[in-house]
This record gives sequence, C-alpha cells and structure tokens, in this order.
Amino acid sequence: MDVDQHLRAAARAGTAITAIAADYPHGHVIASHSHAYGQLLYAIEGVMCIEAEGGRWVVPPTRGVWLEGGVRHQVRMSGDVKMRTVFVAANAGAQLPRRSCVLGIPPLLRELIVAAIDIPSGYGPDSRDACLMRLLLHELHALPVLPLHLPLPVDTRLRAVCRRLIEAPDDCRTVDAWAAEAGMSSRTLHRLFRQQTGMRFGYWRQQVRLLAALERLARGDKVVDVALDHGYQSQSAFAAMFRRHFGMPPTAFYR
Repeated sequence: MDVDQHLRAAARAGTAITAIAADYPHGHVIASHSHAYGQLLYAIEGVMCIEAEGGRWVVPPTRGVWLEGGVRHQVRMSGDVKMRTVFVAANAGAQLPRRSCVLGIPPLLRELIVAAIDIPSGYGPDSRDACLMRLLLHELHALPVLPLHLPLPVDTRLRAVCRRLIEAPDDCRTVDAWAAEAGMSSRTLHRLFRQQTGMRFGYWRQQVRLLAALERLARGDKVVDVALDHGYQSQSAFAAMFRRHFGMPPTAFYR
C-alpha cells in the first residue's frame, strides 16, 4: 500500500494519527509532493536531505523532521535509508510544532514510532493503540528544535549564490566576490540575506558546510577528509566548529 492509499484508508476509518514504513536505496529521490496531514519523517538508518518551500533540512539518524500539512517537499536519500513516517491530521487535538523543523528523537519516541508502524487504521478511542498514539504526540510536542535547517532567500540573485555554495561548500570566495557576482554591493547582500533568511551570510555559509559534512560522516568518511573537502584548514578546526554547533565532536554524532 502506497502513502496515498494508506492515508485514504486512515481517513475512512476516522484515524487522526497513523504511521508507515518504507526503505530506500542510496540516491533515491522522492519527487516534490505534499500531504494534507502534518508528518514526522524519521530514519532509523541513513540520512534524509529534504528540500521544501521554506528551505533545506539534513536529517541524520536520531533526528527527525516535522513538516506542516500542505508543505511541498522532496526527499533525497544519502546512504540506504529506513524511513518511518508518522502522519498527524489537523483534527488530532494535540499541540504540534508551529513550523517545519528538525527535532531530536529520544529513545522513548523512537520506540513509539517503531511500534506505531504496526498499528492498523480504525483503532478504538479507548484502546491501547490509541493510548500509544496519544503518548507519541505528547512526546513530539516536548522535543527540542535542532539547528539543522538551511533557509533559502526569496531574491533570485541570492538564491543563485546559495545554490552554488550548496553545490561547492568548499568555495572560499569572499563576500565581496559573491556580491559582485550577484550584481549588488556587499552591504546590500548582507541586508537582504539577513532579511530573507534570518541569518548572517557568514553563518549561513558555515551552516552549508556543516550540513554537507553530516552527509559524508553518515557514509563513514574519515573526519579529516570531510574537513578538508568542506573548506576547513584542518581536522581540529572542523571539530571545534562542529562541537560549538552540535554540542559534541563529529566522531560522537552518530553513536
């Protein structure tokens, strides 16, 4: 049963919360689409790279991404991915994240997600299955939001700069050089970038490098190779930046 069939069956049964499992090979892309349901995308193995209207997310294991209902998104797999998705209808009667974001997935929620996969549509409101689903929603509401989001500006000139940096995160050209390529002054670039992304250009470029590095680390690449390939002068400089951003060294991130 595909996702649309699964959601139609849930709607017919009056089920506000439902879950589905799917496995994908490295490099597989789920084309841009949307659902009326909000959804928690979680991979027990592999890394998901999600392109959505509001930007880009990189989601490693032990993390998940919450997407609001109606948000168009594309998912690209980095490594073999075992995806587990929880769909939540607007009438579920729960407080949910107010915007699309990356969330930490603690062990309890992970087990609830895995258990929810086996719950069929049409469970009774007072059943054990309904209690499990309600607990899953309570846990979802309590999760911390993580800094794994890469917002994209609206301005087409800035978007072109961003796309080139995403494709080549080791590009070390100065802000003045990027501004000249975009046909604007560096002051205008800084102003528009902050207005449209909520980030400084330098911080955004740092975020690009860190998120690209996550994909490589997930595939088991050596930390030193990842550091040098993403514009860092040394492994120690990369590890220091990684620790400041994620609170742990890169060697510990996927444990």
